[in-house]
Amino acid sequence: MHSGQQKMWSKCIPFVRVSCDGNELAYVREVLESGWLTTASKAQEFERRFAQEVGTRFAIAVNSCTSALHLGLEAMGVGPGDKVLVPTMTFTASAEVVRYLDADPVFLDVEYGSSLITPEIVAEGIDRHPDAKALIVVHFAGQSARMLSQDGPGILEVCRQRGLKVLEDAAHAFPTRCGERMVGGLGDATCFSFYANKTITTGEGGMLTTDDEAIAARARVMRLHGIDRDVWSRFTAEKPSWEYDVIAPGYKYNMPDINAAIGLAQLERAWSMRDQRQRCATHYLQRLAELEAVDPPLVHVPPEDHAWHLFVLTVKPQARVNRGRLIELLAARGIGTSVPYRPLHRMSYYRDRYQLKAEEFPQAERIWRGCVALPLYPTLSDDEIDYICNSLYELLG
Repeated sequence: MHSGQQKMWSKCIPFVRVSCDGNELAYVREVLESGWLTTASKAQEFERRFAQEVGTRFAIAVNSCTSALHLGLEAMGVGPGDKVLVPTMTFTASAEVVRYLDADPVFLDVEYGSSLITPEIVAEGIDRHPDAKALIVVHFAGQSARMLSQDGPGILEVCRQRGLKVLEDAAHAFPTRCGERMVGGLGDATCFSFYANKTITTGEGGMLTTDDEAIAARARVMRLHGIDRDVWSRFTAEKPSWEYDVIAPGYKYNMPDINAAIGLAQLERAWSMRDQRQRCATHYLQRLAELEAVDPPLVHVPPEDHAWHLFVLTVKPQARVNRGRLIELLAARGIGTSVPYRPLHRMSYYRDRYQLKAEEFPQAERIWRGCVALPLYPTLSDDEIDYICNSLYELLG
């Protein structure tokens, strides 16, 4: 290797690079100077603005998307022995919350290329499990599943016809559109993630959105120990009162104001950061169009309706190197990657408990054998993308 190559390979392009160059510090300072660091006015303001953004009546800020998923299912009445349909191509949180309630996840295959469930997959799953009570839809990589009617019934229509509740896992999907509507107010409730690598972040945090007053009321009570009044309202009302009641055995899922302050600053720049993510994705798609060793992500929606949280390629079986070796070679060149996801039917807990077989999920298996996510974030430069794409052509072309 000559010295020029050595210098070129000294780059460091991490898989994730967080953008916090807005009002984050100013808003956090306001919280610190207020003397009230837990859930208070900043969290309430974050809820209000987020609900406006996605077009729902209610938004409940919590400490993770996992908490939001748990609260959503619990508020829908899912309980012991119930069945909940869940795509296998997702993070474990989508299924583990079902087990929190002593219910059982029923895993569905996904569409190759998009890693999304489709109305047809959902209908077939309901045919096999007509007693299913709910469906968890996972919007993958920033793209919405086909929730609304297009050429045929959408996922919502299929579920409404068969009496299933619909909880949306939108950890990847803000800001994302489905037709003329924002993801967040389509199903019975929707859950968002503000983890550090998401399109907007609070460090750790999540949000549950809904138009259903009963779901919102139940989630608000259960997110903080089942207490009928939150601390902030007790001590800031015109007649402050220490008195409260515990009406259910709830959880500790509230979002502190420090996190909400970061979220408010991120929310102000959500669309501009999304636009930069689209710039990156468009550049990737153009540059990699002639790389025959990979399949690009399958995109069903207009680019401006996509949040572009992830850019996932699938390395074909006939490629010069396999996915695992490719990740190692890219890392040697200073390029970070990730693998989303190892399907849940391959995880020992679910595989063994539910006697799952790989051949029952052919498309997820096909994706799993080759999927790799490339760096994608607002501050990723065109030069960095070119370096990544040139490396892929050298290693796979």
